[in-house]
Amino acid sequence: MQWVFITIAVLAALGVYLSWTAGRLDRRHARLDASRAVLDAEFLRRSGSVLDIATAGLLDPATSVVLADAASRARTADDTERYQAESDLTAVLVAALDDPDDLVPLRDDPAAAAAFDELAMACRRAAHARRFHNELVRGAIRLRRKALVRWLRLAGYAPMPETVELDDRVPPGLATAG
Repeated sequence: MQWVFITIAVLAALGVYLSWTAGRLDRRHARLDASRAVLDAEFLRRSGSVLDIATAGLLDPATSVVLADAASRARTADDTERYQAESDLTAVLVAALDDPDDLVPLRDDPAAAAAFDELAMACRRAAHARRFHNELVRGAIRLRRKALVRWLRLAGYAPMPETVELDDRVPPGLATAG
C-alpha cells in the first residue's frame, strides 16, 4: 500500500513539473511574439527617421536618394527579405554617415541636430531590441531542447524560434549623437 502512495506522489510531482514547464514555455513564446513586434516597430522607427533625414534636404541629393531608397525597401520588404533589407539600410547608413566631422556643420541647425539625434537613438534602440529578442530566442531554444519537453511535445506545434541575424551597427557619424 505504501508503494501506491509513493507512486501517486511521484506522478503528481512529475505532473506539476510538466505543467509548470509547459506554462513556462508558453509564456516564453508569448514574450517572443511581443519582442518580435517591438523589433519590427523599432525597425520601422529607424527607417522612418532615415526617410525624415533623406527628405529634409540636409544631405546632398545623391545621398538623400540612396538613403530614401534603402529605407523604403526596408519598410516594404516582405518577411523573407526583411532582414536583408534592414542590413542593406545599415550598410547605406554607415557609408553615408561614416565621418562624424561631416555632420558637424549640420548640427549647428537645431532641427538637423534633433533629426540626427533621433536617428542615432532609433539605430541604438533597434540594435538593443534585436539583442533582447535573440536572448529570448536562445532561452526558448534551450528550454525546448530539454529531453522531457521534446519527448512529450510540450511545445506543441509552435515553430522553433529563430534568431534575427543582421547588421545593425550605429553609423560612426552618429555614434556620438544623442
